Amino acid sequence: MTKVEKGVTFNRNPLLRSELPVWRPRFVLVCLLLGSLALVGRAAYLQGVHDQFLQAKGESRYARVLQVPATRGKISDRQGDVLAQSSPVKSVWAIPEDAKLDPSQTRQLAALLEMNVNELNQKLASGKDFVFLKRQVSPELADRVAALKLPGIHDQREYRRFYPGGEVMAHVLGFTGMDDKGQEGIELAFESQLAGKPGSRRVVKDRRGNVVEDVQSIRLPQDGREVLLSIDSKIQYLAHAALKQAMAEHKAKAGGVVVLDAKTGEVLAMANAPTYNPNNRGKLTGDQLRNRTLTDTYEPGSTMKPFTAAMALEKGKVTANTVINCAPGRMTIGSATISDAHPHGALSVAQVIQKSSNIGSAKMALAFPPETMWKMLDDLGFGAPLKLGFPGEVGGRLRPAKNWKPIEQATISYGHGISVSLMQMANAYQVFARDGDMVPLSLSRVDTPPVHGSRVFSPQTAREVRQMLEMVVQPGGTAQKANVPGYRVGGKTGTSMKLVGGRYASRYVASFVGIAPISDPRLIVAVMIDEPSNGKRYGGEVAAPIFAQVVGGSLRALGVPPDAPLKPLQVARDGSFVPVREAM
Repeated sequence: MTKVEKGVTFNRNPLLRSELPVWRPRFVLVCLLLGSLALVGRAAYLQGVHDQFLQAKGESRYARVLQVPATRGKISDRQGDVLAQSSPVKSVWAIPEDAKLDPSQTRQLAALLEMNVNELNQKLASGKDFVFLKRQVSPELADRVAALKLPGIHDQREYRRFYPGGEVMAHVLGFTGMDDKGQEGIELAFESQLAGKPGSRRVVKDRRGNVVEDVQSIRLPQDGREVLLSIDSKIQYLAHAALKQAMAEHKAKAGGVVVLDAKTGEVLAMANAPTYNPNNRGKLTGDQLRNRTLTDTYEPGSTMKPFTAAMALEKGKVTANTVINCAPGRMTIGSATISDAHPHGALSVAQVIQKSSNIGSAKMALAFPPETMWKMLDDLGFGAPLKLGFPGEVGGRLRPAKNWKPIEQATISYGHGISVSLMQMANAYQVFARDGDMVPLSLSRVDTPPVHGSRVFSPQTAREVRQMLEMVVQPGGTAQKANVPGYRVGGKTGTSMKLVGGRYASRYVASFVGIAPISDPRLIVAVMIDEPSNGKRYGGEVAAPIFAQVVGGSLRALGVPPDAPLKPLQVARDGSFVPVREAM
């Protein structure tokens, strides 16, 4: 260490004698002044001209825009009875970072929410900014949770859909998900009309997420609109009850019933089995969810024969009394042989329908080019969806006529080699109920019935076939169990084997499609029972009684006057009612 010279002070240290350049301090001073001016200018710009930036940054720390949910529209039947409506509920949610609960608080919360403690702890330890603990709980339960005053635990208002009709209306209405959006059925088909548009409001929240001030309403919610269906709740219940009873009696795999208003084309009922409760969907399977009347197809069997007869009548090839030789009950076409379930000899065209002769139907069909028959089936709506707007609706199978072989044309005439939905069959029978024309089907109530539809057959042809359909339910016909006391009815049975792995198996579909009353048709009812397995398989035994049960109750519910004399009844020993003339 060197000794400092005597008389030398710090400010006169030789090391500081070298002076800085004159320009350097001036340059630094100018830079400082420019920087200050820039800061002042920027501050003036942000606070006086472009003040939205700072406001947005500030608001982002305390202001929030909350969505205000819109109430989903009601679904009502044609009489205005509510079939689906939304009830207010709450959902309990948490901010995991703020939810610092001790073990006793966790147990209390888990017990109220009916959750496992470990499950609750996993949600609170998820590290997310927001987590639902329980969706759609009752407001009373949400209030009990709020009374615990647990940190980081909150609730919000939501809506839950309620279906008063339960399983009776399940396949018609479908259901909504947790977010109150349609998932199946009418709920999905009419989503845009039912959902409405949510609103929004600006609020001030504290760091715990609590709303401390409601600043303004940005947009008011627009509630969903009511959907008024064509469905009649009384007729729907009749169809459901009759189908449920038949399913149990015949130990069937599945089934469906469709009821149409012949005057307007409205769908009055659409019942399916198996079904489910849309208010409790904990254990659902695909089989339960399917609306089989629209989404499943089957070979219709002999219910197709009236259309074959109508084509032959319309083209002048036959009359109702033209005799067709159906002996010996078998017919060979190429290398294939078709046959009747019960051999017949000579039958008139009307008797071909009454006795349900495959041979008679095939002979009428083979008198026409394939293109003629294909066009008739296409005009009836087969081979394409009906465009009801219902999710999952299918169009069935109708091969192009150019690919038909004679055996295929023959089998299609009696309902094999073609697949349809039950709704398509009911729709096609409009031509007999409406004197030859058809109107579009509707799932919504029709206030102004259509006067005319698309014509397929002449009124004369339709009326002649309608008389044949009435013969089917009379003595000598295949559907005497379809009779309804006090009303003239008519229809056609169908029994078809099912294709399994490309081959016909010993599994059957029994069906019946009918019209009532015959004098002035009001209802068209189609019934299908899939795989009856309790000893009976024919449409006249399995499906026709369902038709009678549904039609009898429906006509009385609609106030349709009887068009046939009532036969006197007496009580038999077993407690059942039988006509007097049969009891003697």
